[in-house]
Amino acid sequence: MSNFTLPAITPEMLDLVEHIGERLGAMTEHTAMQKDLRLRRISKIRSVQASLQIEGNTMTLDQVTAILDGKHVLAAPREIQEIRNAIEAYEQLEKWNPASRSDLLTAHRMLMKGLVDNPGHYRNGSVGIQRGKKILHVAPPAHLVSALMKELFDFIHGLDMHPLISSCVFHYEFEFIHPFSDGNGRLGRLWQTLILSRWKPVFTVIPIESVIRDHQKEYYAALNRANREVHPGSFINFMLRIILQTLQELQPPDTASVTPPVRTMLRLLSEHGPLGNREILTHLRLKDRRRLRETYITPALAARWIEYTIPGKPTSRHQQYRLTQAGMEISDLQPAGMKRRSHPMLST
Repeated sequence: MSNFTLPAITPEMLDLVEHIGERLGAMTEHTAMQKDLRLRRISKIRSVQASLQIEGNTMTLDQVTAILDGKHVLAAPREIQEIRNAIEAYEQLEKWNPASRSDLLTAHRMLMKGLVDNPGHYRNGSVGIQRGKKILHVAPPAHLVSALMKELFDFIHGLDMHPLISSCVFHYEFEFIHPFSDGNGRLGRLWQTLILSRWKPVFTVIPIESVIRDHQKEYYAALNRANREVHPGSFINFMLRIILQTLQELQPPDTASVTPPVRTMLRLLSEHGPLGNREILTHLRLKDRRRLRETYITPALAARWIEYTIPGKPTSRHQQYRLTQAGMEISDLQPAGMKRRSHPMLST
């Protein structure tokens, strides 16, 4: 009997996957993103700093940048070692095979060298997750770890399932098994990025870890809830929302132009204030919801001319869109009932 089962695919998951796909579609039209060395460097720094900050590392982005540049930094030796290890691991990301257990062990050895006694080897003792005096999770016994990891790799890479979902399943099950004495969190996040980057290479410049860090309590709560429910559904939903939010927060290409459909929608929001999908469809006399997203909503979100009224729940049935300040600037627009403010210091 398998220790892993297919998650139930919910309408919320499908909707999140669709939203992520639309956002990626808008991004990958600008393929230079993933070839931009400056952007790749910034993403690596943000990913390393955020993932380790989740684990208690206190180093700043400036300090991580200095270490990457080979400069001397005044900080705790262990924290410096963690940063150096993680930088090296993220630099090797494109060389590893997400279906290789050997590469996973190599990644752990790289991440944890000088930090644990036996990096690159599964644990030989019991581990658990504790917050204060409360034990949140007791991992499977050490003698089962090797077999469970083989089964997990076989299960994940034998799935006929969207990589967005299968990568989340791997992340959750990996943390549940907790195969190493230390470093499970940072390696689980790294490996999900690796899986996603084999689907869409642009994920090598998408610092998902930084948004997880900003929602750290929710991250652990989603893991714990999935443990209680004995399936990864809650965690999948959480991670898909995190991925979508990461994509939304990326700086859009500055070459975007206002198409006539987008301008029409911006003027509509200017006149009526925040509106939902159904209201926009009605006002614009459209029948095709897909066309609304692809031609109106997605380009405007990508350019940050509009934003969600409920940013934490993009698929909420109460979700609406409103103009941003940048959207108002497009054609001297202003939201309904508000006076336009002057911004002499707007960046060019």
